[in-house]
Amino acid sequence: MHSARDRIEYDTWLTELEQIADRLDLSSDARSCATELFLGDVPPEDRSKRAVLAASIYAGSLVAGDGRTQGAVADAADVSRLSIQTRWKDRLAAAGLEPPNW
Repeated sequence: MHSARDRIEYDTWLTELEQIADRLDLSSDARSCATELFLGDVPPEDRSKRAVLAASIYAGSLVAGDGRTQGAVADAADVSRLSIQTRWKDRLAAAGLEPPNW
């Protein structure tokens, strides 16, 4: 759980997360997990935030059992699939979760 300060500071990004999740028709569990993954390790550079947001959505959807493909998330988030592919396992590891070995 993250502080209200974090949620206020990153409100624009969390709104973007919800819009992407709407496009993907993600469950509330996937959205919640994606939010926690994103807020758990937000990069300081604005140019990296969109890619990390997309990777958090992808990883959150997997954890919640509401998985979407990297391509679908990339399209909905307007990032490259490679941006997600290179970051999603780090999102899980930063949250203390064991990424799959596939």
